[in-house]
Amino acid sequence: MGYEYLGMDFLGILRAELAAFGELLADHVDLAAPVESCGDWTVYDLVDHVGRGNMWVATAVAEDRGDYVGEPAPKDPAELRAWYAETTAAILAALSGDPERPAWTFTRLAPRNVGFWRRRRSHETAMHRWDLRNALGLPAETPVFPVDLAVDGVTEVFELFAPRMVERGLAVEPAAALRVTATDAGRSWTYGPGAAVAELAGPAGDLLLAIWGRTAVLGGTGGADAPGAPGGTLTWSGDRVAGEAVLRGPLVP
Repeated sequence: MGYEYLGMDFLGILRAELAAFGELLADHVDLAAPVESCGDWTVYDLVDHVGRGNMWVATAVAEDRGDYVGEPAPKDPAELRAWYAETTAAILAALSGDPERPAWTFTRLAPRNVGFWRRRRSHETAMHRWDLRNALGLPAETPVFPVDLAVDGVTEVFELFAPRMVERGLAVEPAAALRVTATDAGRSWTYGPGAAVAELAGPAGDLLLAIWGRTAVLGGTGGADAPGAPGGTLTWSGDRVAGEAVLRGPLVP
């Protein structure tokens, strides 16, 4: 597996996403505000998760281990921003070397090297930036994510996370096949055995949000716009009940 999918510079993407996330942590941000897309988390919990995740990856690369936990992030807003900036510097320094350099990762389903982490953390940070913007009530961006990044994010789900969920015993192999089509990229993925019996279609970014449980695409009637999807952009066709069963997998942690 390569790490320059569609010519993308994942280290550059990660650097930009980390900076954009940090810029949202202004003086007036309510750290106790709920982040509804992340269960019962608050804004503080989300920042703590991203920052400690940065240090987890930096440690995985530098020390070849995945057991880093770290201390909770400071709760003073100014100290929290400084702490987050330090974690950003740490992960970027760790991932700035040769992408083929071996590194501990959480899976054997993909190369265990620095390049894996560049790609994974680009997607992780982009999704959590969306979570933070949503929690702060900021207007949705158009597109939700850059199209190439969203396409690769959907690819990552079907190549890595969905099979890993089955491997870990957290999901079962789907009984039927679902086709997912990015209408703005001319790209489709089929997950499950045989020919697809249903299709979920729409912009790549909105598909990525739906697959990661950020928007609702379950429980409607066949062929209708997916309720809860940004702008009603996602549509079902075919056997929606069977398609929903595939999405309920679950496909991701």
